[in-house]
Amino acid sequence: MKKWNLLVLTLVLSVVLAACGGTEETETSEEGGTEDNGNLGEESLTLSYVEWDSEIASTYVIQKVLEDAGYSVEITPLDNAIMWQSVATGESDGMVSAWLPLTHGDLYDEYEEQFEDLGANLEGAKIGMVVPQDFPVDSIADLSDEAGQTVTGIEPGAGVVQAAENAVEEYDNLEGWEVQTSSSGAMATELGQAMENGEEIVVTGWSPHWKFQVHDLKYLDDPEGIFGEEEHINTIVRQGLGEDSPHAYDILDNFSWTTEDMEAVMLDIEEGASPEEAATTWVEENQDMVSEWTQ
Repeated sequence: MKKWNLLVLTLVLSVVLAACGGTEETETSEEGGTEDNGNLGEESLTLSYVEWDSEIASTYVIQKVLEDAGYSVEITPLDNAIMWQSVATGESDGMVSAWLPLTHGDLYDEYEEQFEDLGANLEGAKIGMVVPQDFPVDSIADLSDEAGQTVTGIEPGAGVVQAAENAVEEYDNLEGWEVQTSSSGAMATELGQAMENGEEIVVTGWSPHWKFQVHDLKYLDDPEGIFGEEEHINTIVRQGLGEDSPHAYDILDNFSWTTEDMEAVMLDIEEGASPEEAATTWVEENQDMVSEWTQ
């Protein structure tokens, strides 16, 4: 009887130990699965952007890359000021659309303590007054009565528009000139029509932009430095994103490409592809670069 009781007790203990071992193995497996999954963290993200052709291109590309990495990504077009506010307050997780140091400089300074700057995702950007290559003058300081004394701008409040308005005030020869605001699309349409008809036009321009691949254009020299020097486009994220979604944070931190890359996506969209299609095409054709972002 004692031997029988000892056997039963041994069997019971074996079952209990096996069960405990199974639980531990499951937990280890789950932890390993999290690591194998890229340490996604929170998987739903919101990115904001301003509806410039350049920022449409970059935002749709990074959305595609993040979604391929396992995230659900909503992108929201916003006015400049609202875009910065949304990241600063945490309503958006981030954006790849910060033109610095001039274009968005005021907004950067206003919210600097409320976000994290991951640095430049594109170097060599530029803003200024753009004209056809055969325009009769080469400098803002030499303008007189060309183009109906009108600078065709984009959205009110955009940094390049504010710089153009400052130029009209600072350059003595621009007395009587005005900056006519519209939208990025309307500016591009008016530029195309003027180029087709051989008419003079001055627009608020920036690069990267597909218009430099389609039209023969030049920047007017800016001896007063109103439009600043070379710009760069930075990635800005909300505070805490690195803890909440570590892998997304790393991808956004690694995101970096060239003017040629961005203009290729923009031109594809201009020629009829949807932003989603253009982004997908670029990502598929540039897997070596994308893999560097997603390591």
